[in-house]
Amino acid sequence: MKKELATGVHASVRESEARVGKGLAARIILLVFFIAVCVLILLPFYAIAISSFKPGQELIRYGLNLKFDLSVMSFDNYIYLFTGNHAYFGWFFNSLLLTIVQVVLTLFVSATVAYGFSAYEFKGKNFLFVCVLLIMMVPFEILLLPLYTLINNLGMMNTYSAIILPGIASAATIFFFRQYLSGVPKEIIAAGRVDGASEYGIYLRLILPIMKPSFAAMAILNGMNSWNNFLWPFMVLSDESKYTLPIGLKTLLTPYGNNYDLLIVGSFFSILPIFILFVAFQKYFIDGMTAGAVKG
Repeated sequence: MKKELATGVHASVRESEARVGKGLAARIILLVFFIAVCVLILLPFYAIAISSFKPGQELIRYGLNLKFDLSVMSFDNYIYLFTGNHAYFGWFFNSLLLTIVQVVLTLFVSATVAYGFSAYEFKGKNFLFVCVLLIMMVPFEILLLPLYTLINNLGMMNTYSAIILPGIASAATIFFFRQYLSGVPKEIIAAGRVDGASEYGIYLRLILPIMKPSFAAMAILNGMNSWNNFLWPFMVLSDESKYTLPIGLKTLLTPYGNNYDLLIVGSFFSILPIFILFVAFQKYFIDGMTAGAVKG
């Protein structure tokens, strides 16, 4: 009996050790995999970072590469960026202004629409929400021609309004906010009504503070989309002083000459706002994306 008991104990110990070994091996494999993915993601940033210290002629000859050659690297491109005669910072602040305005309006309008879908019952609610889902499936390129015709007929060409207004009710953002709000207890709204708060007061004072994580997540995603938007602003803007950064950088490459010195350092410098935005809202971004996934 004792032998059988001892044998069983040893077998259990061996099984536990095997499970621990398998778990450790799985964690090591995952760690190696994620390190490899991280390196692959960071390589382009490393390439553009070291290339920003190289002269434009070096880029024309060898293109973007990972070679770290101190003999050809200098701060000349950065000196030219901050002291040269060019319109880079005009484009930069145009993009910054448009991104801030567009993100603020998109978050507020989309959150308001999502709150309506989540908090109220009305006729045609499900049909309208299905329409929102269908809009998400339509590529923006299909909407370019009718949207361009509409903006032209309204006399809004070459204005920032033509860039901002078409995107402030984002279908994807509405969907995300609606999924997030579906996990908010309806008792909060009922308690606000019992306390005599107006519908606007409930929304502004009770609901919006709860949505901070989701706002941070959508601020980063919408901010990236707005900051990197090229095609639509390129179609509606014709005044060079109103160009956004992606359009301005594109103008540095022409059939008559290419300004690689400004292009490469300007491209690297353009990454900083999005990087700062992500670092500032990283914690809320993770919380918002996780909560939206779980509550949806």
